Amino acid sequence: MEAITGNLDLWGQAILNTVWLFLGGGIIALILGTLIGAMRVSPVPIARAVGTGYVNLIRNTPLTLVFFFFVFGYPKLDLPDLSFMTLGIAALGIYTATYVAEVLRAGFNTVPVGQAEAARAVGLSFGQVMMLVIMPQAFRSVVPPMMSVFIALLKNTTVAAGFSIAELAALRATIADSNRPGSMMEILLWVALVFIVLVLGLSALQRHFENKWRIAR
Repeated sequence: MEAITGNLDLWGQAILNTVWLFLGGGIIALILGTLIGAMRVSPVPIARAVGTGYVNLIRNTPLTLVFFFFVFGYPKLDLPDLSFMTLGIAALGIYTATYVAEVLRAGFNTVPVGQAEAARAVGLSFGQVMMLVIMPQAFRSVVPPMMSVFIALLKNTTVAAGFSIAELAALRATIADSNRPGSMMEILLWVALVFIVLVLGLSALQRHFENKWRIAR
């Protein structure tokens, strides 16, 4: 336990940074992924092309390279200065949005075509059909795969450790360099345990939403 009690300040900051990376990246991924997913099934050819191009480009690029662009490439673009934390959140959100978009696209395809046609027949626009008819049903049907995407996002926050962001994966090096209590193996085991607890929490949240929306149907 000395690896925990002797480094409470570092553990608190690392867990907080990991949570911020997860929440910030998750919000960006959910908003952007929903937009890209809608573009992927849009009747407008240009929108479909843009959505497809975004997914194919970003999803096939390693996350580490996405981080390299934001952390090292962004400052060279003469844009407003942003902290490494903000850049890390943006990298995670933009990368994860491709997976959110594909999960939602699969959910959109589970909704019977007749419902969308009926909605358009009564005068609803494409945006209204998506917001009022398609999306509410699609989100219910994709809870398990969507939660898998967010669990992957949580674990992907460890990539930020290589880019000067003090999250959980960076604890081993930080504690070793400062000669604090705890061996490298002890720190790694505790970090693994923290991630297991966080993932179990997300799994419990998934079951909650599944049960809630199953009753609502």
